[in-house]
Amino acid sequence: MAIINHMMKKLDTDVLNLKEGLHPENLSYWYDKIIKETIDMAPPWLQDKIKIKQDPILTMKFNLDISKRAVRYFMIVVDNNLDDMPYSTKLYFLKVQEIMGTEMDKSLV
Repeated sequence: MAIINHMMKKLDTDVLNLKEGLHPENLSYWYDKIIKETIDMAPPWLQDKIKIKQDPILTMKFNLDISKRAVRYFMIVVDNNLDDMPYSTKLYFLKVQEIMGTEMDKSLV
């Protein structure tokens, strides 16, 4: 019985960690961290062209306002931070990278 209780607690902890990784506050923290690092990495003439805004009603919706020339820096910073993120947050930002890459490819065609 003790093994089952231990397994259930472990499973409960894992699910809770996955769920917390997608909380709007957690996503906001990672977006802020990534944007700050992107601004630090980008050249001075691009720094004012990198912004993020969280929707006040749909708190998991973020509007990333970034110059096409600054996308490269954003992608690098996301890659640098992936190892520090919770698993579900990491999946979220990998999807953000995929969408941004697709949008950049569309603009090249």
